[in-house]
Amino acid sequence: MNRYLKEILIAVYLITHYDYYFGRISAIGFSFPLVLFAGMFVVLTVALFMTAYIRQTLIRHLFALAMFCSAVFFDVYSRVTADYLTYSSFVSLVYSGGFIEEALYQYRGAIISGVLGGLLLLIGIGLKPRRRMPVPGAWLVAAPLLGVLLLSAVLFVRAGEGARGLPFMYTPLAYLNLFAYESLHNTVGPREPVSLARVEQPVGHDIVLIIDESISGNYLDINAPFGVHSTLKEPHQGVEIFNYGYAASIANCSVDTNVTLRYGGTRADYVRINSTLPSIWQYAKKAGLGTVYIDAQRTGGNLQNLMSATEKKDIDEFVQFDQTSVRDRDMAAAAKLIELLNDDKPQLVVINKVGAHFPVHDKYPDGFMAYRPTLPRGQFVEVSDTGERKGFNGQPDDWVLYRNAYKNTLLWNVGEFFSRIFAQANLSNALLIYTSDHGQDLHERGNPGLNTHCGGDPVEEEGLVPLVVIQGSGLRTLDWQAALAGNKDRSSHYNIFPTLLQLMGYDLAGVEAVYGKPLSVPTADDFTFNYRFNARLGAKPEWKHIDLKSIVTPSQAPASVAVGQ
Repeated sequence: MNRYLKEILIAVYLITHYDYYFGRISAIGFSFPLVLFAGMFVVLTVALFMTAYIRQTLIRHLFALAMFCSAVFFDVYSRVTADYLTYSSFVSLVYSGGFIEEALYQYRGAIISGVLGGLLLLIGIGLKPRRRMPVPGAWLVAAPLLGVLLLSAVLFVRAGEGARGLPFMYTPLAYLNLFAYESLHNTVGPREPVSLARVEQPVGHDIVLIIDESISGNYLDINAPFGVHSTLKEPHQGVEIFNYGYAASIANCSVDTNVTLRYGGTRADYVRINSTLPSIWQYAKKAGLGTVYIDAQRTGGNLQNLMSATEKKDIDEFVQFDQTSVRDRDMAAAAKLIELLNDDKPQLVVINKVGAHFPVHDKYPDGFMAYRPTLPRGQFVEVSDTGERKGFNGQPDDWVLYRNAYKNTLLWNVGEFFSRIFAQANLSNALLIYTSDHGQDLHERGNPGLNTHCGGDPVEEEGLVPLVVIQGSGLRTLDWQAALAGNKDRSSHYNIFPTLLQLMGYDLAGVEAVYGKPLSVPTADDFTFNYRFNARLGAKPEWKHIDLKSIVTPSQAPASVAVGQ
């Protein structure tokens, strides 16, 4: 037995993930691509066993550690998200490295399981071989390197696709190769300074962009007969509210939408604009505005959504709520916004709210449990967002509970949020734009699965968001009413950045030439969202058109009335 311990450990590790491999075989079916897949699988598996026979201890141990870390990375991602690690997802994770401490704590269970399982692979490769493989030692050392390079070449040719179902200890290593290649061949150029002309004096009022999290436009009362109370439908003294109805999001993932809302972009040119043109903070400062960023999702100074330290330098006041519970952070954001609106200083304020990202079990107080039955409480009290679905199996009955918990969360994080703003803030000299980063798939059609957004085959609701403009009734900014009828239910996130620039006094013709149309003119928007935003290595973005005739909306009112806190 000891003589074959290495081989047994590696074989057991591979066998324990048989469902991953056979799932891919089943998806391919009996065809010529299956022959290619089988050949690639055999080559990589043979290279893995050859790695275990490297005689030089240090080299063998280094390969064992690299394979172990790569396998654990892939395995943990799959456990947490219940999804396959694509190259686009890998790149997003690399860009989100600032959250590693939070991720280590939040997903510690999945990480521990992945590490324990990966020990079979680590020990199997690392143990001293008891026999010699009848090939030159240089071939043994070259085998894992050639395996990674071979997979990298396949992925390069297929724009990041082609690793699914193959021995996954190679996959993150091959992705890392592609990422390094892209980084070295990045030719988009350096970021440019503000060059657009302004036609007005410094802005004398507040401009606020409120980016909610995972708020689906079809679940609010401003758009649906049985939508959740948002406080945005009824009139408020001294305030004008312009509801642009349903809007298409930039993408169905948070990072993609948020970076484009901060840097602008068009469907045809978002990569270059995101990468090289000025941020909204730079435009605001050129217009004489102070800049404030309120991040209710993260703590400890961690940056998210591709925000860099360089970008942060243009933010005068960076606000997070380290000592506030997740449930109350949107209320803390409301309190901070009220303070800023009441200080008589013209500022650009951008808010990232907690909103209603999974888990929604504990994101609202007991007094707002208007929709019942709901998900069990107490398990996710201090979790802002996660891909982990522990205790949620995605069955039809589970989704009924989820939708009720989601609506309760909206009552609190949307309805109560705006209730406090309207009651306490001086809105006479302020312009607010409200939207969400993306919508949600709440599985109203009975479609299987656990994900609510960021999927590779999204439902239309994943890209369906609210879009509302709020301003003091005496404030004269843009003629919102003129284009409202034509733009309602026909605009998108892509119209927000040019709208902000026009509000800051930048020349409309210059804005439109670079960033597209603002909400003050007919937008003629495509009404699509991008579900392959990180189209890389020659791949093209994938766009999903939203047909409002097929949108699913809530079908019932709450069982009880929420009590304000």
